[in-house]
Amino acid sequence: MKTWFKCVMFGALALIAAGTALGDEGLWLFNMPPDVMLRTKYKFDITPEWLDHLRLSSVRFGGASGSFVAPEGLVLTNHHVGRSAIQRLSTADRDLMKLGFYARSRAEELKVPGMEVTVLQSLEDVTARVLGTVTPEMNAIQAAEARNLAVAAIEKEESQITGLRCSVINLFSGGLYHLYRYKVFSDVRLVFAPENLVAFFGGDQDNFTYPRYDLDVTLFRLYENDAPYVTPHYLKWNTGNLKEGDLVFVSGHPGSTGRLLTYSQLEFLRDVSYPWTLAHYARRRAGLKDFSRRGPEAARFALGTLFGIENSLKATTGYHSGLLDAALMEKKLKEENDLREAVRRDPEMEALYGKAWDEVARAQQTYAEIYKLYRFFEGGAGFSTTYFSTARSLVRLAVEKIKPESDRLREFRDVALPALTRRMMTVTPVYQDLEIFNLTDSLIQLQKEFGDMAEVKWLFAGRLAEDVAKDLVNGTELGDPNVRKAYLDGGFQSVALSNDPMIKLAWLIDPVSRGVRKRYEEEVQSVETKNGALIAQAMFKLRGAAIPPDATGSLRLSFGPVKGYEENGKKIPFFTTFKGMFDLAARNGYKDPYELPERVLSAKSRIKLDTPVNFVAACDSIGGNSGSPVVNRKGEFSGVLFDGNIQSLPSRFVYTDVQNRSVMVHAKGIIEALTNIYEAKPLVDEILGKK
Repeated sequence: MKTWFKCVMFGALALIAAGTALGDEGLWLFNMPPDVMLRTKYKFDITPEWLDHLRLSSVRFGGASGSFVAPEGLVLTNHHVGRSAIQRLSTADRDLMKLGFYARSRAEELKVPGMEVTVLQSLEDVTARVLGTVTPEMNAIQAAEARNLAVAAIEKEESQITGLRCSVINLFSGGLYHLYRYKVFSDVRLVFAPENLVAFFGGDQDNFTYPRYDLDVTLFRLYENDAPYVTPHYLKWNTGNLKEGDLVFVSGHPGSTGRLLTYSQLEFLRDVSYPWTLAHYARRRAGLKDFSRRGPEAARFALGTLFGIENSLKATTGYHSGLLDAALMEKKLKEENDLREAVRRDPEMEALYGKAWDEVARAQQTYAEIYKLYRFFEGGAGFSTTYFSTARSLVRLAVEKIKPESDRLREFRDVALPALTRRMMTVTPVYQDLEIFNLTDSLIQLQKEFGDMAEVKWLFAGRLAEDVAKDLVNGTELGDPNVRKAYLDGGFQSVALSNDPMIKLAWLIDPVSRGVRKRYEEEVQSVETKNGALIAQAMFKLRGAAIPPDATGSLRLSFGPVKGYEENGKKIPFFTTFKGMFDLAARNGYKDPYELPERVLSAKSRIKLDTPVNFVAACDSIGGNSGSPVVNRKGEFSGVLFDGNIQSLPSRFVYTDVQNRSVMVHAKGIIEALTNIYEAKPLVDEILGKK
């Protein structure tokens, strides 16, 4: 095990052994904030007005976060969140990842094809409406069908009434259901992005580490009706200093945690899911690095995928290391056994909830049996190309759209169709050689695992994987948006009669994919949801509801003090400076991954070198929080979250604040860079509210 992974669990294990408090744990719902805890511990009264303003100032970029920072639609997120957009806007002659970008006027702002940003307008508890359709005599499958019908009806009704995108979120494994109403922006334009060298200073080597010196920021502007979107809800900039101990808040969209999972679900992740995922990422990383050596264009197109895989590989390794640690697993098992014992002592509770854990455990056994089949077919791991994703969407849309809405797959209900259609019609650059490379790699793995299946034999027909990939990629016409539009307009008949090889492939494997998906939904997902809800109810009865649910990608609030920590007996300061950045680059000879752009080097004499660049705080966060605004007690923008340290990774399952820190770009560092490196005074004036 690498040295840095040996220390991943240090803080958690020390805390478990000592039995100390867990700190400010919690990814809290905006409609269920920890007001008592904040009032008691920090003497802070959180008001509905404060929460509403922060919620309406927060935005979601797909699976990440951001915030309004000026009244005319200006939003800030991480450079790595905007990476795919920046690459889409780049060309061989103008690589914005290398050169950076600043629009000195509104006319120069670049519209990003296919990008979508959403803002949560309101949320409502609809648990009674969903669970009221479930009766005690229903089995897990019947209960899932009843819930799904209720959810579909609520989403459709609310979308029609409000004109917003409405989504029902499952919380506490089905213990609660909340309705989220989103305003959608599809006209998103790039305003500013620094060079990748300074945005990702230290590269993958320093990812999930601290101290850091990254200018990981990008600014976009949201437009509505071809004009900047004007909103009263934006975060005013904190121009003052942050002191150690200052309370700060994070508002963002954490993707997934497993703190309330059962022991059997943790075992499944440890023994089945994570090992396969890690091997998959490691193989793809090695392949993409090799592909990148083909030339500058190959490297440019592979960069985004490679970054994502390297980031996911490091994160998943950290998650897995937590579950491989006996002390953490013993703690989780003891928590579960204590809860089960409390249930057993009450005959009524035992009758209602006693079997739930065993039911979930049996579902994990089923999932282990079908896991690879699910990942390769329904998960698409056997067909890794953007063309297949498009073909599958067309095939499934053709089939699902002619069904009653209540019978459709969730992603093809009416509420989701406008976004799906926009994505299908977006013109994005595709590098054919990379598509062939990715598809070849995935087909090789598919043949190794499922070479005896009739569908796989028909696909290969005695050919090599590379030849199959070349025929599919070079033969498809799905790269042409006019062709995609013709299929969308033509409906079922045009897709069913298509001779496009990618569409034929999608038709070929769709029965297998739907079959394994159905088994997963009926024998795993529905069982987990039904019994997870029972476990949640038992927890509520015994401990109350003053605990946050696991992350679901929905908007959450976390908080904690700005705070350094100790590592190997050394005090790690809570902030870093531009001087530290230049010193680190110099110590490493200004070589990759510590190379700095010429624009930054030439601006050194103008920069106030003691200005903070990054800082850390003991705020709970996880993947999806990237781009989250960090605000002070006044709700002022104080920074943007872009990472966690190595010690934060096991917080997916057990949170402690001994060494666990979220890593932010400092608000003062952003202004210093915009002013003295990029000479973007009009943008600074807009952010600071100067006319």
